[in-house]
Amino acid sequence: MEPHLQHKHLLVRAEVNSPPLEAFDLATELRSLVKHIDMKILSGPHTAWCPVPGNIGWSGTVIIETSSITFHSWTESHYPIIQLDVYSCKDFSIKTVMMWLSQFDPERVDYKFLDREHNFRTILDEQVKFDEKLTLGKNDE
Repeated sequence: MEPHLQHKHLLVRAEVNSPPLEAFDLATELRSLVKHIDMKILSGPHTAWCPVPGNIGWSGTVIIETSSITFHSWTESHYPIIQLDVYSCKDFSIKTVMMWLSQFDPERVDYKFLDREHNFRTILDEQVKFDEKLTLGKNDE
């Protein structure tokens, strides 16, 4: 019997204190995120640094067997911003994604977790606070 597809979509907007700068290895970090949420890479990661003033930052995507992960960052504003989308037909943990995001020292994180299978219903899940550092431990790998 084939597993039931989940169609879950996490949308994150984070204002961060430590944005990824040009020397950052986004491809390696996207592979790490895929591993931590227990997914498998189908293609990529595909990443690029944008040096254009007003749009300076990283963009990247990785196609996973169950859908995709997309990352964008902007480094120039008062609070640098990261936008992250994780869409998967397999279940995954918001907390694990937020722990991965903690490497950028978030100041504020807004997110929506949607069930795209059932009329884009918002899925209730645990709230993650960034007042203390979150780290990926052995149980999260």
